[in-house]
Amino acid sequence: MSEQRHAGLAIHPIELDEDGEHHALLKRRQIVRRTRIAVLIVVVLLAIGAARTIFVRIANARALEAGTTERAAQYVKTARPQTAGEGQTLALPGTLQGFVQSPISARASGYLKRWTKDIGSRVQKGELLAEIETPEIDQQLSQAIAARQQAASSLELARSTVARWEALRKKDVVSQQDLDERRSAVAQATANVAAADANVQRLQQTEGFKRVLAPFAGVITRRNVDVGDLIDGGGGGGGRALFLLAQTDPLRVYVNVPQAYAQLVKAGQPVVVTQAELRGQSFRGEVARTSGAIDASTRMMQVEVSLPNRDGTLLPGAYVQVSLPLAASRTLTIPANALLFRAEGTRVAVVDAAGHVHLRAVSLGRNYGETVEVLDGLDAKDRMVLNPSDSLAEGDVVTIAKEPA
Repeated sequence: MSEQRHAGLAIHPIELDEDGEHHALLKRRQIVRRTRIAVLIVVVLLAIGAARTIFVRIANARALEAGTTERAAQYVKTARPQTAGEGQTLALPGTLQGFVQSPISARASGYLKRWTKDIGSRVQKGELLAEIETPEIDQQLSQAIAARQQAASSLELARSTVARWEALRKKDVVSQQDLDERRSAVAQATANVAAADANVQRLQQTEGFKRVLAPFAGVITRRNVDVGDLIDGGGGGGGRALFLLAQTDPLRVYVNVPQAYAQLVKAGQPVVVTQAELRGQSFRGEVARTSGAIDASTRMMQVEVSLPNRDGTLLPGAYVQVSLPLAASRTLTIPANALLFRAEGTRVAVVDAAGHVHLRAVSLGRNYGETVEVLDGLDAKDRMVLNPSDSLAEGDVVTIAKEPA
């Protein structure tokens, strides 16, 4: 009994120890499994994070490379040469002038007695403008008339003397020599009378210049004298002008046409004249004549335009714009901002199908302001670069920018 009890007591602790160890072993296994799972989860998370980091870096690198490539590309705008469909209009400055414009001077010297027309007055041909007092000319005329009468008296005496001497010569009372001398005296007296008549006529004509008359119909644009002024005639052209008279219908406009357009301007060609102060109004005239030569100092040709002015709207001396319509040209035109000015000459940047730049040498014609004629160096199918940079060189690769929709 006691042995059995001792045996049972001895067996039971052993069973308890085995159960505890088994239970501890299970717990350790669970802990190890959980630890492994946790470690695996951490490793997976780390791997996912590393993969994400690598992917983000690769994407950033690719984006950076794409951005760098995009920023390194040269974007340009292009255009093609055009053929002028209609003629150009050449606008040139000009100054209106009277068709006939002349200073009116006095031929007789004296003092201004009165004037009858002032600035702005319209006068007709032969109308009185002013009167001059000429006391010296009056006295000279009186003296010349007296001298003429004296010469006429001498001529009458010489003629009567010749008549008597011819009668005496028939009776052989006087010699032929004496008769010839009396005949010579008659010829001399006749010449003296003719000289006196000429002097009287000259002074009468000079005295007629006391009345200053308008040589043609027009407008008085200037009056330079007043009553009492001393007038120096003399006819030498050194005296001051009393009036300035201008014929205002028609008017004349002189313009200087550049050499590049000189061949396109012909007599009879219609023109349009405008004045900034007369907005909305235009006046039509025509080319009256051209100088037919280029001025060597300015390289321009002078052109005279005749402009009707029946209602007197336009005033002589006004600054105007003269528009000359020119015939259409078959040459190509390009925008002025497509030109490159280099040391080797004028160039145009042309882009080929592969996007490579080629610098073409061009010969320019007439300049229309925004566009320029190209005589040689371009074809209608060429694609030009607009606003090319100064750094653009032969062979550069460019990208053509798309036009906004």
